[in-house]
Amino acid sequence: MTKTAPNRRRMTKAEQRAETMEQILDEAEYLFAQSGFNGVTLKDIAKRVGVHHTLLNYYFDDKKSVFDAVIARRASVTSSLRMKALDEYDKASGGKPTVEGALRAFLDTDLDLYSQGGEGWKNYGVLGAQSSNTTYGAELFDFHFDQVVLRLIGLLEKALPDCSREDLFWG
Repeated sequence: MTKTAPNRRRMTKAEQRAETMEQILDEAEYLFAQSGFNGVTLKDIAKRVGVHHTLLNYYFDDKKSVFDAVIARRASVTSSLRMKALDEYDKASGGKPTVEGALRAFLDTDLDLYSQGGEGWKNYGVLGAQSSNTTYGAELFDFHFDQVVLRLIGLLEKALPDCSREDLFWG
């Protein structure tokens, strides 16, 4: 009696591409979190993925586009969770939010992701902390997170009606 291998469905080209893209983004995220944008090359990423560096050119134009994709991949998740938490808090507060409540709604969702979401989310948290203090990182964060920050500022304005909007932004 001969054993035969189970029938495995072959991955489509699109599935292979998506899997390779995820590998690239995972490894790039790790490297950027460890060494920052300037401390990583496309060759470093390719080596960590285990592919020739020219393959990265098939998926990305340059290192900046890899970095952008790394940030964008998780930005939509964290933004939607934060917006949901802020909206739920606003509703639960009956239109009378507190500073502490607004900040908890804003921060706790990300802190939960970073602490409980696995290695990738930890790397994203480190990368976010590093990048937000750079000119380019700040531009990316403005692009991806402005709506969430504006929602937070709106709640803080309700909690601190005598505080200027400018002070809330700088605070």
